[in-house]
Amino acid sequence: MKKRIARLLLLFFALHMAAAGIAQADPQTYLDDIKTELKKKWPANRTINLVFHGHSVPSGYFQTPAVHTLEAYPHQVLQQLKEQYPDAVINVITTSIGGENSVQGQKRFKKEVLPHRPDVLFIDYALNDRAIGPEASRIAMEKMIRRALKKKIKIILLTPSPDLTVDILKPGNILDQFRRQLIQLAAKYKIGLADSYDAFYEQARSGKQLRDYMAQSNHPNGKGHRLIAERIMKWF
Repeated sequence: MKKRIARLLLLFFALHMAAAGIAQADPQTYLDDIKTELKKKWPANRTINLVFHGHSVPSGYFQTPAVHTLEAYPHQVLQQLKEQYPDAVINVITTSIGGENSVQGQKRFKKEVLPHRPDVLFIDYALNDRAIGPEASRIAMEKMIRRALKKKIKIILLTPSPDLTVDILKPGNILDQFRRQLIQLAAKYKIGLADSYDAFYEQARSGKQLRDYMAQSNHPNGKGHRLIAERIMKWF
């Protein structure tokens, strides 16, 4: 009963924000200043730092303990950005740790993330935050968001990638609940959101087998990481 009420409240809040015209940042304009910097050539250019903070997925874990760094979505994004901005100097920095949740990530955020001076910060914790629950996740995420915004850092939240033990086509499933909460946070703070969950949902809805996009139950393979990278690239 409590879970049903929680789902209804999340849905009501989302509908209320939509009716009020409240939405996340505009993908066409949110990173305009970053895109301008990426277009500059030497000697007018500077290094652009993209920092990926989260758990095992951005870390590049495929079938544990194998780590496929260059096939993971942070480096797929780098590859696509270099094709789009060949004169840009871009650092991809991963501060993610396998098995970590947002409460743990928030505790080391000030010392281990902010010193990298991100131009764009990507936060991906929802898959693991099932272990701590939506409320603890929201509190930790908001702490990181507020700290980054004080530094005028552009932020893009990532909704969860799949776990094959969860039926992604079932409305209101646990991953969908975290997705909705992240959509709300992106709207509240007018920041970006890359909807990884929706990318995989669309594949499943079209009849494709999600296992073809996964290295193991909760880790995407290179093909799955490509879906995530494509959602991120919409912001560039």
